[in-house]
Amino acid sequence: MNLIVVVLDSWRQDHVGFYHRGRPAWEGVPPVATPNLDAFARESIVFDNAYADAYPTIPIRCQLMTGQRTLPYRPWQPLLPSDVTIAEILRAEGYVCGLISDTYHYRAPGMNYHRGFHSYRWVRGQEYDAYESAPTRRNVDDYVNASFPPVWRNRVAQYLANTDEFQSEEDWFAPRVARLAVDWLRKNRSHPKTFLWIDSFDPHEPWDPPARYDVYRDPSYRGPRIILPMGGNADEWATKDEQRNIRGLYSGEVASVDAALGPLFRALGEYGYLDDSIVLVLADHGHPLADHGKFLKGADRLHNELLKVPFLLRLPKGRGAGRRTSAIVEYDDVLPTLLDLLGLANNASSMHGRSFRSVVEGDSDDHRPHVITGYHAGVDRCIRDKEWSLVLRPESQPDELYYLPDDPKEQKNLIDSHVDEARRLASAYGKYFFQRGRPTHLKGIQGQYEMSSGSVE
Repeated sequence: MNLIVVVLDSWRQDHVGFYHRGRPAWEGVPPVATPNLDAFARESIVFDNAYADAYPTIPIRCQLMTGQRTLPYRPWQPLLPSDVTIAEILRAEGYVCGLISDTYHYRAPGMNYHRGFHSYRWVRGQEYDAYESAPTRRNVDDYVNASFPPVWRNRVAQYLANTDEFQSEEDWFAPRVARLAVDWLRKNRSHPKTFLWIDSFDPHEPWDPPARYDVYRDPSYRGPRIILPMGGNADEWATKDEQRNIRGLYSGEVASVDAALGPLFRALGEYGYLDDSIVLVLADHGHPLADHGKFLKGADRLHNELLKVPFLLRLPKGRGAGRRTSAIVEYDDVLPTLLDLLGLANNASSMHGRSFRSVVEGDSDDHRPHVITGYHAGVDRCIRDKEWSLVLRPESQPDELYYLPDDPKEQKNLIDSHVDEARRLASAYGKYFFQRGRPTHLKGIQGQYEMSSGSVE
C-alpha cells in the first residue's frame, strides 16, 4: 500500500461540518461549510478523541513522525541525530518519500524535519517567515487596532509584505501546497510504493481568507480587519464586535482551505491512490477563539477548542467507511498504527506509541483509558478520558473538572462536587509528566480560599 498523510494546522473539530452537523460554534457566526472534508469523512473512519501528547507545532510533528512522546522531556527543538523518522523507516522499506509544506518551521535553519525524504518542496511566506524584506504596500492600521504594540504591528506587517503580490485565489498558500502535492502524486505514480507527507500551515493565523470565502463575518462591521489576534485577555485589547469579526475570519480561512483540498482529493481518485493507499487527514491542534477569554494557543488553554481536532483515516477502497469511534488515541500512536497497517509493525517496537489497528479494523472502540497533554515548558496539564477532563493549574489557581458529554464548551467547573473523579484522573500519571512536579493536592474553587485562610505567611 501507499501512504499519504495530510496535516492541517490549527483546525478545530467543531469547524468541520461532519462533526458540527450544522451547529454553530459561535452566536453570530454561521457554521462553517467544509464539503470536501465532509465527503472525505464519509469514506473514512472518523475519530472523535485523537489527542496530541504535547503542544505546539514542532513537538506535535515530532510525535507524528517518530512515534515518541514529547511532553515529559522534549521542548520545541530540531530533529535529533538519534531520532528515527517515518521517512527514514519507509525509505529503508523501499518507499519513495516526498514532503510538501508551507509550514516554515520545518525549514528553519537546523530544524532538519525534511531528513529522509527523497524530495521536498517548500512554499514560502507564511506568517512571520522572513520572506520579504521590502515594506508592505498596505496600511498596517487597517489590520490592527489602537491596542496593538509595535512588536505585534511588525508581525502583521511581515505577513502583509509576504502576501502583497497575491492577486487570485490560487496565490494563497493552501492552493499552492495542494497543487504541488497533486503534481508530486502524478509524477511519482509509477513507483511501486510511495509515501507523501503534505503539511498545510493553514488555517493557522493570520486569518486572511480570499473574498469568496470571507462570508462568515457580520457585513455591517466597520472596524479593522484584525487578521492576527493577540494573546492575553481578549476583552482588554479587542471589543466584542472585533472578537466576533476575528472568529468570522477564522471560519472563512477554514472554508478556503477546505476548498483547496478538493482538487487534492479528486487527484487521489483520478490517479488511483484511493484504491491502494492509506490516507490520513488530521489537524495538529485546534485554536482558542476567546472561548475562555483568550485567543491563540497557550499553556493555560487546555480545553476542547485547542485539544479537539478532526482525525480521518481512509483505508484503500474506502474499507470500513462510515465508522465513527470514541476510542482515545495519542499522536505518538499514529506511526506505530500506520506501520502496522502497512505490514511493517516490526519497525515500531522501540516507540512509545501503540498501534490502534484493532480500532481501525472495527474490533474495538477502546485503545487508551485516558491521555495527558500540555506544553513541555508549561505548568498546566490536562488529563482526560471519554467523559471527564481535568485541568491541573499552578498552585495559585483552582483546578478545573468538566463533564464533557453535558458540557462540551467546558463552562461548568465541577472540581468541588466531583472530587473523586478528579483524584482518579490526577493519580493516573506520575511526577515525570509534570514540569515542576505532580500537584500534591487538588485545588477546588472553595479550596483556594481555604488554603489562603490557613496560610502562616
